[in-house]
Amino acid sequence: MAADEKKMPSEAEKKFIDAIVEFYDEFHESVDTEMIPAQRKLEEVQTLLKEPTIKIDFTDDTGTTPLQHAAFRGKTDICQLLLANGADVNSRFHDNGYTALMFAALSGNAETTRLLLEAGARTDYTNSVGRTATQMAAFVGQHECVSVINNYFSKDDLTPYIKIQGVDTEPRLPQELVAPLAKMINFANLHPVKLAFYLQENSGLLENSKKVVRTLESLCEKCMKSRDTNHVMAMKTHYFSFVVAEAGKVYKEKGSLDEWTKQLIKGRQSDGFSVMQENLIRESIKQFLYSDCPLFHQCVRSLAPVKIGDDPTALNVLSQVINGQRFFNDDKTCSTCGEIKAEKKCSACKMVNYCNQTCQKLHWSTHKKFCKSLAEQYVRIEEMKKKEEELKQKEEELKKHKEDIEKRKGEIETLVEQKEEIEKQIAEQ
Repeated sequence: MAADEKKMPSEAEKKFIDAIVEFYDEFHESVDTEMIPAQRKLEEVQTLLKEPTIKIDFTDDTGTTPLQHAAFRGKTDICQLLLANGADVNSRFHDNGYTALMFAALSGNAETTRLLLEAGARTDYTNSVGRTATQMAAFVGQHECVSVINNYFSKDDLTPYIKIQGVDTEPRLPQELVAPLAKMINFANLHPVKLAFYLQENSGLLENSKKVVRTLESLCEKCMKSRDTNHVMAMKTHYFSFVVAEAGKVYKEKGSLDEWTKQLIKGRQSDGFSVMQENLIRESIKQFLYSDCPLFHQCVRSLAPVKIGDDPTALNVLSQVINGQRFFNDDKTCSTCGEIKAEKKCSACKMVNYCNQTCQKLHWSTHKKFCKSLAEQYVRIEEMKKKEEELKQKEEELKKHKEDIEKRKGEIETLVEQKEEIEKQIAEQ
């Protein structure tokens, strides 16, 4: 269908769009029972999709497809349903040239954004004002989505490694490792503990660590030596190869990463800073082979004058170089594995966040030494906030009082002027 052939949606199609919109609204309005209306609306969308008059890629009066409506609302499950039924992930009939990926990036939902990328969404398309999905996400501050798009690695890029080539007698990478390795390469969180958790869960990567390392090293070389040099992906694949190599050695000797992970988390006595973690990341940067890479020089310049334990940490520098935004350094970052949006807090000090109870337990051996002092710090901060609030309130009251005085002053001046006018009139009589 050409753009000039765009027609108004039928009543059935309008109802279908409404179901997607209502799915979003009800899901966000509900609190304790949010999954009940969400599931009900999902079933309604599935039912309506079976209507013979509804085409999967129809457009509304603005040229927006059902997939784009769902992407704009960050509804991953609806997007998944529509894609499974053949929705065009790269439809460009929108009045302003928006694609589903642009809408997902604007929504701020990293999961939806990643789903569309996995479905083949083009990252180079631009809208009517010449902006890509990445640029639009950055413009509205959706930095996690920016990172997901910039760091996206297709598992199709691993296809050559699962085929026997040249004098090889077996594939460089087992077929079953393609999906878990591609998923790891797409991580935005570079925290060594997060990687350790993932490798432990996907032990095949550890059991075949040498093959995985060789694959990652090959990808790094390809990124650096290809015509379109990809410095970001080169640094990233090198870093992952280094971590997998170290983890593989431990796994071969111990059969588990449990103790290694604990050592990564363990902080020094003086301030709880993880020296082992810092040294691991610094060493990975040091062993990067391509000294002409500008990102390598950026890392070296940033870390060379910094003592271990001071800011910025090696993790912060590497994350900034690879992700382009330091969105991990917020108030809700897990103190154990670096995941963002960690909502759980230590109940005693309320100063550190965790993803879950597992992360909290692993960090306790380090945190317990500082929990009491952090709790005291929390009390001081809260008292300071209270005083600031009281001061702000008093300032507002004072401002209001001054405004009242000025108002009354003006009223008095008006009365004086009226009195003088009356007196003048009497004198003239």
